[in-house]
Amino acid sequence: MRGRRDMRVGFIGLGSQGAPMARRIAEAGYGTTLWARRTATLEPFADTGAKTAGSPAELAAASDVVCLCVVDDADVEQLTTGGDSVLAGMRRGGVLVVHSTVHPETCRRLEERARVQRVSVLDAPVSGGGRAAEQGTLLVMAGGDPQVFAFCRPLFATYGDPVVHLGPLGSGQVAKLLNNVLFTAHLGLAANALELGSRLGLDTEGLGRLLPRGSAASFALERVVDAGGTLQRVGAHAGGLLAKDVRLFTSLVEALGVDGEDQPDPVREAALLTLRAMGR
Repeated sequence: MRGRRDMRVGFIGLGSQGAPMARRIAEAGYGTTLWARRTATLEPFADTGAKTAGSPAELAAASDVVCLCVVDDADVEQLTTGGDSVLAGMRRGGVLVVHSTVHPETCRRLEERARVQRVSVLDAPVSGGGRAAEQGTLLVMAGGDPQVFAFCRPLFATYGDPVVHLGPLGSGQVAKLLNNVLFTAHLGLAANALELGSRLGLDTEGLGRLLPRGSAASFALERVVDAGGTLQRVGAHAGGLLAKDVRLFTSLVEALGVDGEDQPDPVREAALLTLRAMGR
């Protein structure tokens, strides 16, 4: 199967990251249908030619591929179960793409329900934020059937670069959770380094200009510097989502028995310390 521009795409989840993703899909020439709980969320798309649906089921009935970019597992479950849901409207041969960051088991349960209707499921969480979505440079981490992924890849490429297939369904979620746990740990290390520099008598503002340009540079360090050198503003903006993802990763590791007393997990421990410093 090859991706085609006559593919009809439905998109739900028009937040700070999802909205520019949906815009890039529409502007790339794909027939696009949108649904949102709040009609105000749809107003910025008036100039794109994207259509709007009255319900998730109506959106799905008008789409070959439906992309979900909502907050958490509960949102995905709500949108895909019930008489007015996405699955209720999808036709045989359709593809449901979970761009949300959720537990891999949520995707597997969804696949079991979708299989009854001959609908395929891909998990393809994204990373990079709204600016990367606007620029088409989101990291897309995908799991699922390789042929279905190949079919959707041209669509993913409208907002993602690189777009990487990592294995069976759920693989994208595992990669995204690893990414976010490591990012959370990096945030804590960056804040600690800046605090230590201040205690040693260094000018914090100057240090914040210097470190991001050297071998210590990281995306997390830049976020902490932009937030004034501490975790408070970062925690207020992203702490809730990071805490969700660290909890999901912890449950995944514990279920698989990967972590143990003889194999300490310094990355996860550092992430938990960061969340504690954020008050999470």
